Amino acid sequence: MQKIEQKELNNLNEIKNGNKSWFALYTKSRSEFKAAEQIHSVGVEYYLPVITKLKQWSDRKKKISEPLIRGYIFIFANEKERLLSLEQYSVVRCISERGKPARIPEWQIENLKKMLNTHSDVLVKEGLVPGVKIKIKQGPFEGIIGTLQEIDNHKTLAVSIDLLNRSVIAYLSKESVIEIIKD
Repeated sequence: MQKIEQKELNNLNEIKNGNKSWFALYTKSRSEFKAAEQIHSVGVEYYLPVITKLKQWSDRKKKISEPLIRGYIFIFANEKERLLSLEQYSVVRCISERGKPARIPEWQIENLKKMLNTHSDVLVKEGLVPGVKIKIKQGPFEGIIGTLQEIDNHKTLAVSIDLLNRSVIAYLSKESVIEIIKD
C-alpha cells in the first residue's frame, strides 16, 4: 500500500516538474566546479553541495570551498538536458542502475540541502548508515528525515544518498526534538 502511494507521489512530482528528475553525474577528478560551470552554461539546473574548510599551509591559513561528495554533481533535468550535460568535457558519465540512468528521489536531495543550510560541521561516510529512521521535529535540522546514530556519546543525524552509497553525518544539538518513523 505504501509503495503504491510513493509511486503516485513520484508520478505527481514528475508531472509538476515536466518529467524532470535528479541524476548524479560522475566528473573528472577535481573537476566538479568546472563541470558546474559547463552545465550552467548550457542552462541545466544543477546542485553541487560544497563545504568550507580551513586549510593550513606552512606560511598561511585560508578558507576554501570544496565539494562535499568528491567526483559527483547532481542535475535536475529531463532526458534532453541530461544528454546535453553528458556532452560537457568535465562530465564522465551518468550513474546508472540496471543499464538505465538512475534517478535520485527528490526528498534525498532536499534533505541534503536542508542539512547543509544549517552550516553545521558534517562528514561524509562511504556506505549507508544503519540505525533508527527519524524526522527532526524541532531544532536546526527541523523537517529533515534521516537516520539516528551515536558517535562518541553524541547523537548524530545521517542523511543518505542511496544511489551513491554515501551518508552525510552531522551532530544533533541538544535542543533537537526527534520523532521515530515507523516503516
